[in-house]
Amino acid sequence: MKPQSVACHGCDLLQRIPLLEPGGKARCGRCGEVLAVHPVHPLDTPLALCIAAAILVVIANASPLMSLSAAGRTSTTTLAGGAYEMWIRGSEVTAVVVAFCAVVAPILYITAMLAVMIAIQRPPAPAWMGDFMRLADRLRPWSMNEVLLLGILVALTKIAQLADVIPGPALFAVAALVLLLPWIASTFDAGVVWSRIAWSAGSDR
Repeated sequence: MKPQSVACHGCDLLQRIPLLEPGGKARCGRCGEVLAVHPVHPLDTPLALCIAAAILVVIANASPLMSLSAAGRTSTTTLAGGAYEMWIRGSEVTAVVVAFCAVVAPILYITAMLAVMIAIQRPPAPAWMGDFMRLADRLRPWSMNEVLLLGILVALTKIAQLADVIPGPALFAVAALVLLLPWIASTFDAGVVWSRIAWSAGSDR
């Protein structure tokens, strides 16, 4: 990691980040906020986590989220099916928000991250991988699997009094993604990735 000057996200103090050893962290001298992290394996670990996340996101969207059984009748739903039910019942705005934050954003974010991590394994990476990096950075705040999981748990608590609830594979996949997505962000070194993408574009940035 090259020395660089950054502004602290906590107190806005401009300070220079020294060279960090693998596994090292730089903290703000004023408020203690983490300014930079140099992961031990900045390429291999995020790649492995992205592959795992890609597998989980397929399971989360292709398998049942849960099954409800009441009065001899059983109903099964998926993530996309839940958003569709909201749409046909008149909650179009909520359905669109749920579909984007629970289905579209996580899929696009993981796809973009996986494409970037695969491309930079053997530099020079294509210059247009920078667009994928920007896309992933914009989509990460919208991948709200933790909010979805919390809503599901609250709903299960209420529904359990009226029907038998059987969790599906997708529910466990969503729970795993809640842990995996922040793990990807914590092990991802954007500086290393950008340096390889910039090299392929013939830039020193």
